[in-house]
Amino acid sequence: MGNSSFVEAEIWTVARTDKGNAVLVKPLGSERAVPIFIGQLEAQSILIGLGNVPMPRPLTHDLVIQMLEKLGVTVERVEITDLRDGTFYGRILMKQGIKKISIDSRPSDALGVAARLHCPVFIAESVVEEAGIAVNMIQTEDDQTISPFSDDEDESDTEPDNEKDRLLTELQQAVEAENYEEAARLRDRINELS
Repeated sequence: MGNSSFVEAEIWTVARTDKGNAVLVKPLGSERAVPIFIGQLEAQSILIGLGNVPMPRPLTHDLVIQMLEKLGVTVERVEITDLRDGTFYGRILMKQGIKKISIDSRPSDALGVAARLHCPVFIAESVVEEAGIAVNMIQTEDDQTISPFSDDEDESDTEPDNEKDRLLTELQQAVEAENYEEAARLRDRINELS
């Protein structure tokens, strides 16, 4: 880690791969993304946070955020700090009054918090250099390149506002049914329309 410099990034998407679930962290303005493999529960939690899906009871990340709020702690940013021996490292940077607090965290947990709070995400440039892949190399299940900026031709004649409302309803239903892969696909489509 040492003198690593950081770049601001975003949680680009969560995807299922033949090696498991991965959250893709993409530096802003970059054509590269870093896939970080995570567990199923962590993937679901990040998707719920990204989709702003209300839950009837708080999940672990919601509980952590509520505890921090009650203690007067604000999360300033999360960072993906290092990659050593195939393991990613992260931290959550917080503030309580004038006191700065840094907590080591698994990247999946830090990103779960960031997805809910919409706080800045940063990633070490060295991690991007070592593990980043070109976004045009990321494939969907039907072997088509995915891009958050393209529209599907088969839906081009659909009214955008009605389409977005329909997709939001389907997203809510997918989360309630715990079909998180479908929820991720719907969330990505909603982001394309925004």
